[in-house]
Amino acid sequence: MFVYASYLTPAGMPRRLLCAASAAGIALTLLICLSPAPARAAASPGACPGSTLSQPFSRWGDSNSYELLAGGDFEGSLSGWTLGNGAQRTSESEPFGATGTVGAWSLALAPGASVQSPFTCVTASDASFRFFARNEGPSATVLAYVVYKTPLGNVSVPVGTVTLKSGWQPAPSMPTGAAVAGALSGNGTAQMALRFTALTGSSRIDDVFVDPRMR
Repeated sequence: MFVYASYLTPAGMPRRLLCAASAAGIALTLLICLSPAPARAAASPGACPGSTLSQPFSRWGDSNSYELLAGGDFEGSLSGWTLGNGAQRTSESEPFGATGTVGAWSLALAPGASVQSPFTCVTASDASFRFFARNEGPSATVLAYVVYKTPLGNVSVPVGTVTLKSGWQPAPSMPTGAAVAGALSGNGTAQMALRFTALTGSSRIDDVFVDPRMR
C-alpha cells in the first residue's frame, strides 16, 4: 500500500511524502502521511524517563521545549548510531550553540549516505522533531524517516524531504506519529529512532532534537 501526500509546513515550506505501509505499520503511516502538519496530541497514559529540556529554536520563533536526542550533537560517543554508505562525523558544528554551546563536530552525508539514531522512548506528547542542516554544494536534499519497533519488526516511514541551503539552518518541524505508535503498543509508549538519508548532493546535519513535550 502506498500513500502519497503533499502539504505545507507551518512555516509555509512544501513537504512531499511517499509513504509505504506494511502490515505492521498501516495505521502509523496513514497518520503521518495524511496529517496536515505536526499536531500536539492528547496526553498519553504512558510515561518515559525524565529528560533535560531546552528551547533551541527560540530565535526562529519556536518557543517549544525540546530534548536533545542521545548523541544528537555528535560531540561524544556515537554509540547506538548506525552510519551507512559513507556517512561520517566531521569537523564543524552548527554555529548557533543550540545545545548551550557551539560544538566542534557534525555529521557529513555524501549522496546516498544514511544515518539512524538510537531508539528512544516516546509518547503522544513527543509530537515532532527538528534538526540543523546545511548543504555542501547545490541541489542537496535529505529525506527524514521515523522508525518504530513493533512486534512484527521495525516500521520505517518517510516524513519529509528538506532542501538544504548553503548556511546552517533549522529544518522545519516534522511529525513523529508517536500518538498512534503509542496506542498500537497498548501502553501509550513506543520506541522510536530517526533516520536521515541524503537523496541528492552532499549535506551536513547536527543537533537533532525531539518534541515539543507538552509540559
